[in-house]
Order: sequence, then structure tokens, then C-alpha cells
Amino acid sequence: MKVECKISADYKEPYAVLHINKMTETIAEIISMLEKENANSLTLIAAKDKKTYFIKPEDISLVRTEGREIVCYDKLKNRYTLDKPLYELENILSIYFVRISKSAIANINQIDHVEAGFNGTMELVMKNGVTDYISRSFRKNFKERLGLE
Repeated sequence: MKVECKISADYKEPYAVLHINKMTETIAEIISMLEKENANSLTLIAAKDKKTYFIKPEDISLVRTEGREIVCYDKLKNRYTLDKPLYELENILSIYFVRISKSAIANINQIDHVEAGFNGTMELVMKNGVTDYISRSFRKNFKERLGLE
């Protein structure tokens, strides 16, 4: 495989373009490593009690809408408000998070367990005790993302 790397101060954010004729397991692993590299430097700005906090994505367990606010819960169950819309946060956090409903995304690494409920619903329980429901329309994607299907 031919590899070319260009280093320039003109690049504000690193990016990679791969020209391949088919996806292989090795290339998929490389893509995953590159995505994680960028995510490791990511920090979200959140608010709580009129203070601003800088939170790493791996410390967040769940992000959801509550009324008109976008909120997140950290590992200790602290509640913060965020100023970005949920769809934008989903794009930013896609390495760590999976969509569970129209109003929530969950950190894959912070899931404690899933409980089957009535009428085909599934309750998601995070390691910090926060719960939410996986809607039927997102259940298939959730299972695929976690390798359950």
C-alpha cells in the first residue's frame, strides 16, 4: 500500500482520505484508530450552577433532551447542560455513542445493562444509574452497534 503524509501549519484539523478498492478488516481498524485519535483531543463545554465545565466524552454516560434543554450526565450522575443540538453532538461523539431514541444518545462504554419491558420496549441502565428507553425505531441500530445482532 502506498502511503503519503503531508504536514503543514495550514491544516487546522487533521484529516485523512483513503482511496481503496475494497474495505478490509485491517483498513477498518486503521480508520477506527484514526477516529479515536481525533476524539481523544475532544472536550465538550457544559454548564452547571452558572459555572462552565470542560468534559471529556468518555466521562459522559448519556446525552438527552429534557424539555428545551440538551443535558448530559457524567459517570457520577452530575447533570450538565450543553449548548449544541443533539444531532451535532451525535456526529461529534459517534465513536463513543449510539442513538437510542429521537431524544437521546448513550455512551457504549457506560452501559450497565438492558432490560426488556412491556410491548417490546427496552430500558437502558447506565453504570451511574441513569435510565432511558431504547425506542423501537432505534433498537435494530443499537443491537447492530453493540454486536448483538
